[in-house]
Amino acid sequence: MATFRLQGSKVLAVSLTGDAVKAKNGSMVAYDGQMAFKKMSGGGEGLRGMVTRRLTGEQMEVMEVRGQGTCWFADRASEINLVALHGEKLWVEASNLLCADEGLRTGTTFTGLRGGATGNGLFTTTVEGTGQAAIMSDGPAVVLRVTPQYPLQVDPGAYIAHQGNLQQHFQSGVTFRTFMGEGGGEAFQIRFEGDGLVYVQPSERNTVGGEL
Repeated sequence: MATFRLQGSKVLAVSLTGDAVKAKNGSMVAYDGQMAFKKMSGGGEGLRGMVTRRLTGEQMEVMEVRGQGTCWFADRASEINLVALHGEKLWVEASNLLCADEGLRTGTTFTGLRGGATGNGLFTTTVEGTGQAAIMSDGPAVVLRVTPQYPLQVDPGAYIAHQGNLQQHFQSGVTFRTFMGEGGGEAFQIRFEGDGLVYVQPSERNTVGGEL
């Protein structure tokens, strides 16, 4: 299995010993040793995945990197966080997924929540299995714990990913910025209930209603 390690907070080094990883297309910045790069269709899910992603609007351009040596990945100076999965599932916005172990399965799932977020539609990308994944954020990500006693409301413009036994609910009304009198955003939030982790970024993703 590939070995993931961070060099600083914005560069991911992946050591390969004949195995492979799936990475965001064009994110390789350097490598040593012998490496082969192959663009994958449908987010690495083949023809079926390509059709599904076109229908859902959840875009993910992926390349396979296989070989012996070390490959370094980065994307627009984004902060990188490592997530270790042990037979679990990670829900992540496609634009925030940098790299994943070859053995992790990726897919597209219906969420029905973030329909107003440009490019995200009502679907999100899933990563499932045992291995490591690297996710990106605009600024240092914050990992927030959700428990049955303490549900969490999240601004959709700050949401990156979540994992665990969580239920998502659409809440209309006011946004955080509307509440503060700044307006310009969509009047909804995401409510998480259950037991798990939610990853958020300290920045504003553009939506069809403007910046949140």
